[in-house]
Amino acid sequence: MTTKKPSKKQIIVPISNDNISSFMKNSSAHVINLNRLLRNAKTEVTVDFIRFDPIRLVIVTNKVTVQSDLQIIDQYVKKSNNINELQIEEPCLPQSRSYLKIIGIPYFPNSKTQERLNTSNVETVLKQNQISDDIKLASRLRIIKVSPRSDMLIVWIDIWDYQSRSKAKYLINWCFNIGRYIATIRGANMNLGVPQCKNCWRWGHTTFSCRVQGSKCIKCNGPHKSENYHEFRWCCRANEKLNPPCLETKKSKLCSHLFKCSSYRGDHQANSN
Repeated sequence: MTTKKPSKKQIIVPISNDNISSFMKNSSAHVINLNRLLRNAKTEVTVDFIRFDPIRLVIVTNKVTVQSDLQIIDQYVKKSNNINELQIEEPCLPQSRSYLKIIGIPYFPNSKTQERLNTSNVETVLKQNQISDDIKLASRLRIIKVSPRSDMLIVWIDIWDYQSRSKAKYLINWCFNIGRYIATIRGANMNLGVPQCKNCWRWGHTTFSCRVQGSKCIKCNGPHKSENYHEFRWCCRANEKLNPPCLETKKSKLCSHLFKCSSYRGDHQANSN
């Protein structure tokens, strides 16, 4: 299945998760700097705001950009402080999205070990083949078991495509090896899955429809933004009433305490798989 393309008044910058965190810390300054560069280039395009998804930056503009505008934005993002430019792909305008699935993948690809297949393994295999030469992912890969008792997996993959579905048609029925197994790419219907709010980090609703006042921390579930965890973390404060007493953890040191998931109360971050 292929969806209609979204508004072209935005620029997609595929980028790693670590780079996203570094870049978004000064997002307001980046908007000002980008607008100054675009104004110096005598273009009518201006940046309204910058948001992010798990695998990309989304730079929203007042008008549709041209190639010269994309080059200015590409150079600025790659030269920003604390950014690894090797983990940034070329910016592009949004396109239609095609939905595919990969079948024939084992839960344990290596018969000698009991290591389960994860998304990083699949992405590495796709990059090593000719499959990913002209293909850009529109979202993270999603892995599910065929059934609860099955030892086979299905990998759901969303790609940027044209309305003609040319890229999807090229990939469908493509076969490649994962270990000693042969995987096949098939067409799929749109599978939105269960959304996770990036404000309260609970499942079942989107960020824009969240009713929680303020923000929740992805690590400790405290009433503060995740980027301010080291300033407001409650677990590292001194508590003399505990037995044995808990000493304060300095801000310069990493927190050694267990995380707290807001959805399942487990000892992990709210966005962990």
